[in-house]
Amino acid sequence: MFQGEIAALSAAGLWAFATLMFGRLGKQLSPLVLNLIKGSMAIGFIVLTLAVRQQLLASLPMGSVLLLLTSGVVGIGLGDTAYFATVNALGARQALLLEMLAPPMAALMSWAFLQEQLSMRAWLGMGLTLVGIVWVVSERSPRMNGAKSKTIITRGIWLGIVAALGQSIGSVLSRAALADTVVDPLWSSLLRLSAGLVCIGGLLLWRRKEQVFTRPSRRLLGGVAIAAFFGTYLAIWLQQIALKHSPAGIAQSLLATSPIMVLPMALVIGERVTLRAICGAAVALSGIWLLFSR
Repeated sequence: MFQGEIAALSAAGLWAFATLMFGRLGKQLSPLVLNLIKGSMAIGFIVLTLAVRQQLLASLPMGSVLLLLTSGVVGIGLGDTAYFATVNALGARQALLLEMLAPPMAALMSWAFLQEQLSMRAWLGMGLTLVGIVWVVSERSPRMNGAKSKTIITRGIWLGIVAALGQSIGSVLSRAALADTVVDPLWSSLLRLSAGLVCIGGLLLWRRKEQVFTRPSRRLLGGVAIAAFFGTYLAIWLQQIALKHSPAGIAQSLLATSPIMVLPMALVIGERVTLRAICGAAVALSGIWLLFSR
């Protein structure tokens, strides 16, 4: 029971840990280049795992393969790129706020296209979880810069909507490819990452200003490898397990709890956690409890 929900929360925890690492690594590598390197490393980890499990040769339904490849292009290639651009335009907190549009979008799309019905308790749990997350990430930081132009803000908002739409479409396509099929979540992770990586590579070639060929130090590559192992390889594998075993809207809501998971990690590294953040986490946890008790 609750295999999908537990996998989603585990993925959110790993993303929270990786976010702290990627935040530091991103100061030395551009977002697209960092995305390309970590994605390549994660694909290597997945291929190695498939080889150890003797599953390198798999017979997959062509329809599921096409859905997963499209999911990777839309969700990882375009959605993640739009999210990084939103972070640059608005900052991390505002980008996370706009990302909260993804769970209800995914729930509505899965209801419209996959005929997934959610109970009132599930909708209430999703709502409470999202309210708690919004409460945490909308807290104003003393370092927030309010001097950005309306053009940049408007562009950032539109990019954030595109990012949320890409995430929700990617989730629903993955759910359609995985639900009631023999496709293994590890194979779906490989297909999605590969398609996303091809898309990111194309964007890098299009934007020739990126420092693609700068040689990172061994220490930097080691940090990226650790973050890629936990935050990309394991987290995306768990994400696909979540989408296989739970409705897309619920999975996306639980996957969005990374900002809550960051709070205890922030305390460990000596950062201050406010009472508002703790209250928001409590509201989100009550929503998670409803999702598990439905």
